[in-house]
Amino acid sequence: MHRLVRLCAFCPLAWWAGLLLWIVPCAAAEPPPVPRVLRLGTLSETGFDPARVGDVPSLQVLSHIFEPLLGYDPLARPVKLRPRTAAALPEPSADFRTWTVKVRPGIYFTEHPAFGGKPRELVAADYVYSLLRIADPATRSPSWSGLEQMAITGLAARRAEAVQTKTPFDYARPLEGLQALDRYTLRLRLDTGRPRLDQLLAEATSAAVAREVIEAHGELAMQHPVGTGPFRLAEWRRASRIVLERNPHYRDVRYEASPAPDDREGQAILARLRGRRLPMVDRVEIAVIDESQPTWLAFLNGEADMVSLPFEFTDVALPGGRLAPHLARRGMRAERVVMPMTYYTMFNMEHPVVGGYEPAQVALRRAIGLAIDVQREIDLLRHGSAVPAQSPVAVHLSGYDPRYKSEMSDYSPARARALLELYGYVDRDGDGYRERPDGSPLTLEMATQPTQQTRRFDELMRRDMEAVGLRVVFRAGSWPEQYKAARGGKLMLWSTQGRAAAPDGLHGLVRYDGAAKGGINLARFDRPEMNAVIARLLALPDGPEREAVFLEAKRLTAAWMPYKLRTHPMQASIVQPWLVGYRRPLFWHNWFEMVDIDPARAH
Repeated sequence: MHRLVRLCAFCPLAWWAGLLLWIVPCAAAEPPPVPRVLRLGTLSETGFDPARVGDVPSLQVLSHIFEPLLGYDPLARPVKLRPRTAAALPEPSADFRTWTVKVRPGIYFTEHPAFGGKPRELVAADYVYSLLRIADPATRSPSWSGLEQMAITGLAARRAEAVQTKTPFDYARPLEGLQALDRYTLRLRLDTGRPRLDQLLAEATSAAVAREVIEAHGELAMQHPVGTGPFRLAEWRRASRIVLERNPHYRDVRYEASPAPDDREGQAILARLRGRRLPMVDRVEIAVIDESQPTWLAFLNGEADMVSLPFEFTDVALPGGRLAPHLARRGMRAERVVMPMTYYTMFNMEHPVVGGYEPAQVALRRAIGLAIDVQREIDLLRHGSAVPAQSPVAVHLSGYDPRYKSEMSDYSPARARALLELYGYVDRDGDGYRERPDGSPLTLEMATQPTQQTRRFDELMRRDMEAVGLRVVFRAGSWPEQYKAARGGKLMLWSTQGRAAAPDGLHGLVRYDGAAKGGINLARFDRPEMNAVIARLLALPDGPEREAVFLEAKRLTAAWMPYKLRTHPMQASIVQPWLVGYRRPLFWHNWFEMVDIDPARAH
């Protein structure tokens, strides 16, 4: 300041010029904007490779790193497909045997040493490689059965050749059914018509990966995801913490949606977010929390921006189905949706105790099903947040009929006891538990997880089984461990849930397809009549004839009972007042880029 005074004494203009030079840098030194951070919780993940995972927590994360050709409108109900990396929706031939789709130019994988440390453009050949990789036996993809059903010409034969000759899968030899016609044009040719192939192209498991990256990391590719999506993996501590950060090379994508005219909430979201560049948040921080109470407490403390409400807190947060006043006063919002998912108990059909297709074995499974009190489960454990499952075709799927009723939801210990007695499952030694028809011990071994919520389900299961004279023991392990063991046919029984990846009701039936053993068909069920029904459903266009075949499929699932279908869970989301634009997705997992954090209201 002393120097400024001296300048003023000699020249007023010099003084003002010096003052401006001093003020302008001060004005330019404003602090940078506070990053918008989305904070969430999730259950344990397995990894981030589209071809190798099938669990929802992993798919939810990788769906923001990798991109399939198509996606879904975030607000449209009924759901509507739209291009994602494709330039337009696919063009099918009249018989649905040839599908052509163009990849939009100018989309890039994030930089990686395999690309010389630079981004690399996405091309049609990347989708060819990614789909071939699902078929590669070495990948052990749980998605193979779904892809196989699309009957891509030559693909199943190429896989069978690798299995039979025990040689590496041949990626280099051209395949008639899967070709990149030029840099941006993908063509799929099928052995038979598949009217809903476009739904497969929207699934997270069909997203594009870069061959250079997969080959650089080998078996560790799950830990090094490199995609074209709106985020990239910044940090991962397995079963503890996942951090995504904005992809700096993500293309210019703007928020757009098509809510129904009478959808007031959807119209309000669209009005607020339309035209905003995606992603709107800079960072996503995900805490892996397997227990319900810490999940709920973290949300109440403002440490999470959204929570999928644990069932045991339904009465506290949503008494009578309405948001509790103390939460409403804090500006929170609630959304409650019956999801296209099914909670079920699988029977290993290759296990000598509960598997098989002989009348006595079928009777045992059906008796166990009749002994499970589904309504009690809904009332006590899910606090009313579920509906009884009548078939594997869940709500929101084609083929779903709310009027359909089956034995799946029946609770009848008397009928269960009668079935067991009729087929020789009796208590011969007087210890209160039944033996097998040949007199050997009968013990049901139920795989489970070491969480408080799962233990409550186990207690109810024990009560139900003992009520009809069946002994059950529980073998605990983490969810990823149990999932791996189930795929390998190493479990007797296990309860888990599956979520449809597309609106076609066939997605609920894939787990009954014999070709899907070792993948999504955890029960390893394989019956020719069921396989034939699935084949018909694949080829038929939507309409009355297809609905009749769905009915036949539903009856077969109840008759053979490879899965005791229990509930279609109703999931409630509670949202903090500063989270803008959230609506629970039905079949897709990518939504982090579709929401914003209001800095004026965020803690």
